[in-house]
Amino acid sequence: MMATSDFATTPSDSHETSHNEKIAVIGCGHWGKNLVRNFYELGFLYKICDLNRHALESLRQQYPKVRITDQFDDIFNDPQVTGVVISTPSFTHFELARTALLQGKHVYVEKPVATSSEHALQLFDLAAEMERVLMVGHLLLYHPAVNRLRQLIKSGYLGQITHISSDRLNTNKVRPDKSVVWDLAPHDVSMLGYLLDEEPLDIVSAVGYQNRKDGLVDDARIDMVFPNDVAGQVHISWVHPIKQVKLIVRGTQRTAMIDDTLTHNKLLIFNQDDPNGQPVPEFPEYLELEPLKLECQHFINCIRHGYTPKTNGENGYNVVKVLEMAEKKMELISV
Repeated sequence: MMATSDFATTPSDSHETSHNEKIAVIGCGHWGKNLVRNFYELGFLYKICDLNRHALESLRQQYPKVRITDQFDDIFNDPQVTGVVISTPSFTHFELARTALLQGKHVYVEKPVATSSEHALQLFDLAAEMERVLMVGHLLLYHPAVNRLRQLIKSGYLGQITHISSDRLNTNKVRPDKSVVWDLAPHDVSMLGYLLDEEPLDIVSAVGYQNRKDGLVDDARIDMVFPNDVAGQVHISWVHPIKQVKLIVRGTQRTAMIDDTLTHNKLLIFNQDDPNGQPVPEFPEYLELEPLKLECQHFINCIRHGYTPKTNGENGYNVVKVLEMAEKKMELISV
């Protein structure tokens, strides 16, 4: 935390939100700036906090009427702040979320909710004690294509599910988290559990590769088993030269695939008895809305109406438990 608050604005410079809920975003880097944009467009952005002075100056120019600060306490101690959105490195999530809850704020914290299941459970219990919303940024549970696929699975359209796998591969030179498992796998673990409406029973195997000298696992493969003998696989990588974000769900009658790198028609269905392996001509219909905007609006609705978030503290805790299980079983390989 900085000793000075050169970037704190005065009330006369502030942007008055159009609603009673006033949201402050802590952490405005690569992903945080998207949260800033969405809450601003929804009319709820009140204050921005970041320790990077250059980032703050850029945000000041983009959002000249929004309060900005480089002091966390300017967020936590502000009685006008209704909800705090935390988009910082994962190892900081617990302390920031805990402080915000203790100050009576509703909290939306990016995935993972914490880097230990003990801390995740503490946050879940504290939110209940303080009667405040605790929501975890498991973005894919708000993705229209994922929710359409979940409907197809539950209706039996794919038949009995036998296999589900997710690949999330990209190049990441920043590497702010303690491993690719904690950076990317929360997306996939939360999505697989959501689609199957089940938590994994066990981690069958986990292999982590260290491709650089910083000692961080930057490529990992996790195999798990779900109820009804459904095999689940997750492959995440910081070192893949081509971005790949692909989900496969195989059933006894049909296979579904979501390719999130596509602009449109991300969800495809394949018949098992089609020898040509071509998708069915009719694309499953779903609304092509920005998942992050839906997630941000859900946070506001939960604050306003006292709803339990779809991705609440318990959901965050369950995902962290799986990540811990994977790390305990992980075979480390340096290449």
